[in-house]
Amino acid sequence: MNVIRFNQETCGSLDYALQHEWLETNGLGGFSSSTICGLNTRRYHGLLVAATKPPVGKLLLLSKLEETLLIDGRRYELSSNQYPGVVHPQGYQFQVEFRLDPFPVFTFRVEGFELEKRLFMVHGENTTVIQYELRRNDQNSTSEILLEVRPLVAFRDFHSTTHENDSLNRFLLVEPGMATLTPYMGLPELHLAHDADEMEETGVWYRNFEYSVERDRGLDYQEDLFNPLILKFQMNGRGSAAIIASTERHEAQQATSFCNQETQRRADLKRGAPNTNLMMQSLAATADQFIVQRGELKTIIAGYHWFSDWGRDTMISLPGLTLVTGRTEIARDILLASANSLDRGLLPNRFPDAGEPAEYNTADATLWFFEAIRSYCKYSGDTALVRDHLYLKLKSIVDWHIRGTNFGIGVDTDGLLNCGEPGVQLTWMDAKVGDWVVTPRYGKPVEIQALWYNTLRIMESFAADFDPTCESMYAVLADKAKASFYKTFWNEASGCLFDVVQAGQGDGSIRPNQIFAVSLPHTMLTNDQALQVVAVVQRELLTPVGLRTLNRDDPKYRPRYEGGVSERDSAYHQGTVWLWLLGPFLTAYLKVHQRSVSSQDQAKEWLLGLQVQMMESGLGRLPEIADGDFPHKWAGCISQAWSVAELLRAGIEDVFRND
Repeated sequence: MNVIRFNQETCGSLDYALQHEWLETNGLGGFSSSTICGLNTRRYHGLLVAATKPPVGKLLLLSKLEETLLIDGRRYELSSNQYPGVVHPQGYQFQVEFRLDPFPVFTFRVEGFELEKRLFMVHGENTTVIQYELRRNDQNSTSEILLEVRPLVAFRDFHSTTHENDSLNRFLLVEPGMATLTPYMGLPELHLAHDADEMEETGVWYRNFEYSVERDRGLDYQEDLFNPLILKFQMNGRGSAAIIASTERHEAQQATSFCNQETQRRADLKRGAPNTNLMMQSLAATADQFIVQRGELKTIIAGYHWFSDWGRDTMISLPGLTLVTGRTEIARDILLASANSLDRGLLPNRFPDAGEPAEYNTADATLWFFEAIRSYCKYSGDTALVRDHLYLKLKSIVDWHIRGTNFGIGVDTDGLLNCGEPGVQLTWMDAKVGDWVVTPRYGKPVEIQALWYNTLRIMESFAADFDPTCESMYAVLADKAKASFYKTFWNEASGCLFDVVQAGQGDGSIRPNQIFAVSLPHTMLTNDQALQVVAVVQRELLTPVGLRTLNRDDPKYRPRYEGGVSERDSAYHQGTVWLWLLGPFLTAYLKVHQRSVSSQDQAKEWLLGLQVQMMESGLGRLPEIADGDFPHKWAGCISQAWSVAELLRAGIEDVFRND
């Protein structure tokens, strides 16, 4: 990934700087994140968010470091914090650059001196490394330079906030080059390895931090943080300093080797990425952030900061994150682990958080499982995995769907798939406010039929290889579904497909779900029908960053994703743009236009138009959603697995296929 830079003008503009967030991850589900000026605007921002039961059990241990540079006794505060009515200190005024190279690097300039701070996480550990380097513009300067660093700790669940309390254990275990604290029983120790010249115990609270994004989201946005100590580094003659914050014991001298190791690991990832354009290379590097450990196998984090691994998101994301990037062994791990979690023919919608049971309320995750397996076989040629480990389970899934399983999921007499019951959200349009399912889509959702037909054709193909006696059965089921689909779903008035059919009544809302009836490998539509569907979706739903979830003329349309929890959830699928949908749209668009030169040029224009925003606003990542109306402000998770995965998949498989 090329270096992403922000200059003094952009770093020094607080409003601008606060809109740009960086993210480091550790392959366990833990992360480190803040804004490019270091002012935390979210309760999820922190230097060390540890995944104590990977990929869950996330605790925000170290919130931030308050840095002060003293030049001949003159104090310059380099950090920035939002307190009620004031930003203090205002260290962003001394910041002359932020860059990703490949890690977050902050550069401050004071009195002719430059202090560079670099931080990264160690892959496979709950460890964050912070390195400082001092540069003198005047090599003859005799000024006395001291760097003071004050760690601020939270020690809390990453969804919550903490406040000053008497339960906190102030005891600090001090050893040469190490300070260890355990503020609360039952939580892990935090080891602060350092090469400071002096350490001073403090034990004071910093009160009333404010997190503006959480305030705007209608959530708890104030917090107190505890400062256990001050580390003092005499920078004269040494020029560098290091702190390693970790749940494991390290020595500060390891910082350089950790840096070299992580730099090499990321360079190897880049070399293994598809050799296409900058956007695809950047997305391939970002894909690594979502692949994390669960037990002995791998899984996929749905998004940062707050999601864990979800069945639907994992199956949709798997081809883009692992297969087009050449990481087929990881895909194999994920597929095997997922197969072991089946229950009554269903994959979990949400894998269990620490101490919680899995939730199976999904009609589509299991059907995406079949498409992920088809894609795996295409890329790896490893059909033996299906024959030896998966085929019988896939047969069982289809059998459960035929006779009926949980949540009203079952095949109707017309060969199409019914699903849904009051109070339960089963499709990817799954927003729920209290007992109100915002987009219930009970009955026969259009994408569920497209996925069901795709599933049956995949099983027909597998049966031809492993189970010839069942091949014709799957073919008959698929033919029956196809024969019913057009009669049931074609909306002649709109020239496209109904979004849901319930009790014979079609919902004419123009939504993006119909695009899957074109984009999936096996389609029930004629070429002319597919062309009409793509044209309607393009005209009514396409934006520069993805597809709207509802067309703007619909009375239910919500142009902005904003406000408190209920306001945001009620807009989630009522016009809000989802970036991941651009992937299937591009696939469908090129398919119906037979990959003509003009259609390829248009697809590249759409995709590369997003590249500029991705490199600047997203720092190489893609978010979850955006506003339905211009300027399509980004929202939701700052880095979403299927946004990255689907644009990477569509880019490699379809848009840049011949480049």
